[in-house]
Amino acid sequence: MSGGPVRHTEWLGRHGATAAWSLAVAAVYYGSAELGLLQELVRGQVTPLWPPTGIALTALLLLGTRIWPGIALGAFLVNVSLGPSPVVVLAIVAGNTLGPLLAYRLLRRAGFRVELDRLRDAVALVFLGALTGMLVSATIGSGALVLSGALPAAEFWPTWAVWWTGDAMGVLVITPVLLLLSAARWPTREQIRPLRWLEAALLAAFTCTVTLLAVSSSVNLLYLVSPCLIWAAFRFQRAGAAPCALLVSTIAIVAAAESWGPFARHDLLTNMATLQAFNGITALTALLLAAVVTERRNTHEEIRRVCAQLAEAISRLDPGAVVEQWPPPRKQNPDDDG
Repeated sequence: MSGGPVRHTEWLGRHGATAAWSLAVAAVYYGSAELGLLQELVRGQVTPLWPPTGIALTALLLLGTRIWPGIALGAFLVNVSLGPSPVVVLAIVAGNTLGPLLAYRLLRRAGFRVELDRLRDAVALVFLGALTGMLVSATIGSGALVLSGALPAAEFWPTWAVWWTGDAMGVLVITPVLLLLSAARWPTREQIRPLRWLEAALLAAFTCTVTLLAVSSSVNLLYLVSPCLIWAAFRFQRAGAAPCALLVSTIAIVAAAESWGPFARHDLLTNMATLQAFNGITALTALLLAAVVTERRNTHEEIRRVCAQLAEAISRLDPGAVVEQWPPPRKQNPDDDG
């Protein structure tokens, strides 16, 4: 009998924490949706970048499927004032909830790791989490709008394309940044390297300047940002590549919405094809290159560790033997990120 109150207290504590996390996810989902709707392109609710999908998938990856009610609640609060009827609102909410859940299940089946330190993790996030998982939300949402008469049938595919790519971009550019922030720790005094911080500031300023130049020119110069992504990935790995991709994509989205430079004098579908191809290649380049560099560094360090253990074992077996360390120790550069 004495175990009953204890179990009841544990049950309340566990479910209370789940409810609190769900409410927090709903609040962040709603706030990010309001930001995303600032660049709406179709019916006041379809945008080229939908941050809530990235937030929803990140929450599922970090907290598990128990917080899905928070995603549904956030989606309902966003769409209740936008949808043409309660049935359409519920359909859109269902799609916005099922899309991240499907992406989460696909990533888990693929053995995805939130550290994003392997090439296979980056590939899985792009093709399973973003491109495949978000098919559900786009199809259900666009279909509901057409079936309800709120959207002409001829507008289904343009709306579907913007919806799908907007949700996919939310995963590609938001989820890596949030996963990075979830693992971030306040640097110790020994880890604070002024030259590294200076390089990071220069990278951010250079990326912003080059991207603004590219989207302001009437000539298509969008791919001038590629050196910035390479710089970020090689020097800072995921810590530089993910924010850099987010910055570039955000500026490009604003340019497309305002019809700047290469996005001027084109229809919606053409602009969306150009924008999302650019954003997709930007995110893909940043994530894959950062993952390759990180995986190579991790492999090198693992080889070094195994060789050091082997040398130690040999020295114990034959104390008089001279064992040369291999690979040779790398010279420590105070500006290296370790």
